[in-house]
This record gives sequence, structure tokens and C-alpha cells, in this order.
Amino acid sequence: MAYRIIFTDIDGTLLNAERDLSANTISEINRIKDNMPVILVSARMPKQMTHLQQKLGITDAPLICYNGALVLFDHKPIHSVEIPLETVQQIVTYNEDNAEGKLHISLFQYDSWYVEAYDYWAQREENNTKISPKIKSNRTVIDEWNRSGVGAHKISCMGDPELIEKAYLHFEKELGENLHLYRSKDTYIEIANKEVSKLTGIKILLQQYDIPLEDAIAFGDNYNDTEMIAAVGHGVAVANARDEVKAVAKAIAPHHKEDGVALHLRNLL
Repeated sequence: MAYRIIFTDIDGTLLNAERDLSANTISEINRIKDNMPVILVSARMPKQMTHLQQKLGITDAPLICYNGALVLFDHKPIHSVEIPLETVQQIVTYNEDNAEGKLHISLFQYDSWYVEAYDYWAQREENNTKISPKIKSNRTVIDEWNRSGVGAHKISCMGDPELIEKAYLHFEKELGENLHLYRSKDTYIEIANKEVSKLTGIKILLQQYDIPLEDAIAFGDNYNDTEMIAAVGHGVAVANARDEVKAVAKAIAPHHKEDGVALHLRNLL
């Protein structure tokens, strides 16, 4: 099979144990990038991905951000689906009224990331993604977005597992009809519009290239990668992937800490 394009998740898939790109991964992407587009697909915002593109030498490549809610082609949005502001307000109100304790809430819109305080969770995300947040209250952000007529591309809720579990069940019951709720870990909920997924972003980009799904390769590790891994011609789960991802994958690559993406591409191509 002559594959023509590569999509890869970032965290837990492409990055190593230091949450960075290994020399081996950079070398392998450099070997193939001129013959085949290599596109990063992530829950991250654009600025949290472009520094990785620079290291890989693929700065002209498109980006699929926020689990498919924002797709950039030629550095411009060609697809954008937001969480409605009314829903953002409901999530913030739930947190304000929660007597058992407050969650950390990160609000994302295009290339802006807002937090109420530079707390443990904000510092952790900053360390992982190399990007710093803007400090503003949730209500201030909502007021500004209301005047601008925009919503959130993503909301992240972080906190103790018990608080996260309670919030997840509440959001699923009250808002789940219109939202994707991803539990990448027991201290974390990623929230996006129900209409989007990594696969929707991939399909939009494939139209730009006039490439069918069966000619695409995709790598992933977590629940939000399952759909794209199942749909493409060669879906690959890294060894550390969730069982649900491995179940639909056509191949299993080595662990992300062992440069699994690079090693699989070297053997496949």
C-alpha cells in the first residue's frame, strides 16, 4: 500500500518521556517530510504545537487543533467549531456553586489560554506545553467573549480525582448531548463541541489534498484517538495506548518513550 499522508497525536504518542521530541523522531520525520505531509493532531492550541513543528521542520504543514475544533491550512483557519458561550457559562457556574471544592478551569479560544490563577494545574500545563496562560477570571473572559461574539474551542477542567469524577458525571448528564467529554486521566476533563473530533479535522484536510482516508496513516494513544485510528487506512496505536485504541488499530508501535512513531515509520516506509 502506498500511503500518502501522516497524522499523529502528540502527547503520549509522538513525544518522549521528557515530553519533547527525541533526536530519533526528528531525524525520521525529516527523512520523509518532503515526500509525505506530516500533520500534528492534538487537543492542544496552535501555539502549543508550532514549536514542535519548528523542531520537525514542518512549519508549513497544516494543524488540527483542539481535537478537530480548529483546523489551520496555510496558517489560516479553514474550520472552526466552538462551545457556545451559554454552555461555557453553565460549566463556570457549576464550578462556582460547587461546595465540595473548586476545579481549575482553563478556557481556550484560538491562540488564547485563560486561567483564573497561576496555580499548580496552570504551572503543570505550562511545563508540559511550553506556553504560558493569561490570568483572568472566568467571568471576565465570558464577558469579553460575549462582546466579541465567540465561544470556547476547548475547556479543560483539572483537579482531585473525586471532584473530577463528580464534575464529569454532572456534565455528562446535563450537557453531554452537545459536548464531547474526554477523560485523558483521572484528574483531567477535556471538553469540546459534540460536532468535532480528530477524524472530522482529518477529513477536512484530506479534502484539501484530495487524498482518501485509506491512503492515510494515523498514530494515537488515547480515547480521543480511537475514531481516527479506526477510520484511516493504517491506524497505529503505540504500545502504551488505551486498550480501546489498540482494539481498532491495524498495527501496534513501540511505546512513546521508545520513539514508537519513528520506529514504526522507519519499518513501514
